[in-house]
Amino acid sequence: MSRFTVRRWWAVPGVLVVLVALLAFVPGQGLTNAPNLWTERTTQAPGPTTIAPNWVEIARVAKPAVVNITTKVGNERAQRGMQQMPDEFREFFKRFGLPQERQQQQQPMQGRGSGFIINKDGHILTNNHVIDSADEVLVKLSDGREFKAKVIGKDPKTDIALLKIEDGGNLPVIPLGDSDTLEVGEPVMAIGNPFGLEQTVTTGIVSAKGRVIGGGPYDDFIQTDASINPGNSGGPLVNAKGEAVGIDSAIFSRTGGSIGIGFAVPVNMAKFVTTQLAQHGRVERGWLGVSIQPMTPDLARTFGVSASDGALVSSVFEDSPAERAGVKPGDIIVEFDGHPIGKTTELSKIVAATPVGRKVSVKVIRDGKTVSLGSTVARMTDKEPVQVASAESPKGERLGLAVEPLTADAAKELRTTEKYGLVVRDVAEGSPADEAGIRRGDLITEVNRQPVRSVDDLRRAVDQTKSGQTALFRVHRDGSAVYLTLKT
Repeated sequence: MSRFTVRRWWAVPGVLVVLVALLAFVPGQGLTNAPNLWTERTTQAPGPTTIAPNWVEIARVAKPAVVNITTKVGNERAQRGMQQMPDEFREFFKRFGLPQERQQQQQPMQGRGSGFIINKDGHILTNNHVIDSADEVLVKLSDGREFKAKVIGKDPKTDIALLKIEDGGNLPVIPLGDSDTLEVGEPVMAIGNPFGLEQTVTTGIVSAKGRVIGGGPYDDFIQTDASINPGNSGGPLVNAKGEAVGIDSAIFSRTGGSIGIGFAVPVNMAKFVTTQLAQHGRVERGWLGVSIQPMTPDLARTFGVSASDGALVSSVFEDSPAERAGVKPGDIIVEFDGHPIGKTTELSKIVAATPVGRKVSVKVIRDGKTVSLGSTVARMTDKEPVQVASAESPKGERLGLAVEPLTADAAKELRTTEKYGLVVRDVAEGSPADEAGIRRGDLITEVNRQPVRSVDDLRRAVDQTKSGQTALFRVHRDGSAVYLTLKT
């Protein structure tokens, strides 16, 4: 493979299957009255130190709480999974020589991963992708005992699952630390079962924090150079105090093995998710009802704000809390419920972690002025639209667009409820429109914050933009809106 790919793993007889990394982080706000499901240190632990960690002692204490997870998937479900598998994964089977007739054999498929015990009652944290679609989940402890685990709940949006085993005894536990206090350069240890080799430890440092790797609106991974390999998924990332600060989840790799770039889900997210899973069997998240996108330098100059602050609202969903509060497309949300919004992704995390029904304040920048609004957070459902829109970086001749006014037939073709706009029928390769990220099938509804209902509207708006300056386009694509900047 010529480029890096993000991978997650499980194993089947004689072959490893690649899983694409999923989602990441929701901060643990709004949980002050919720009981702790996990074990934590009872005394304040010291901060990072320059003294080398005693990895031998840390491994001795932590390893017994790390478990080997084996899953079984019935043949019918496995075959259905094979049929739904993306082409690149099917190609992986071919590359590793798994015969087609073997794929058709009437026997269960097995997967493997890791997990770790977080309390004496037998609750176990792991990745959702380790146990997803499993008909049976088996847990093996370091002392050789095996248990059939119950799936308490799973959350694909953060790739976390909560299991439980019934032991009736005194199970070993790894206390959970505070991932927010992690420092780049801090030493960490990954524990798991890579390639089926049980109770393996690797050490390294925290290489970076807050990594967004394309998993979704809650991405906030810890990056580490401690080796994470197939089978490590779901195992703990442990700090020098012996606390779990992350859940090993994904790797960047050309070959499928570790090259020193691994990712772990922050454990503070797990505190929020496990409490929700234990109480409801699912995660209840707050919903505001906006599509947002990052602020590029060109967008920031167009709106007259700092590129690093706030979330640009590209659309507001009908009958949503945001619409009732008066939020409008083009607003830049700079504060939510008292929390300043820096990166765009911060808004999604904070809204998701806000208790449903809470009345919150929302500060936006609109036409250069700060406006304070009030909203009541609603419950996110699986039917809610995706809240984060992507925007390609524009670069810097005339437009290179072929457009036509929106008709009823075109609206049906595009599956849009918009009442006006220009449908993009062609984009000249290498043109300003192409480099701005405008695509065939886009619906242009605004230019420079003014409605566009005809080709004359578009021509007039562009003519009013001085040569060499930037025009701000609002386009609808795949059910959501996005702002793009185009240099004229």
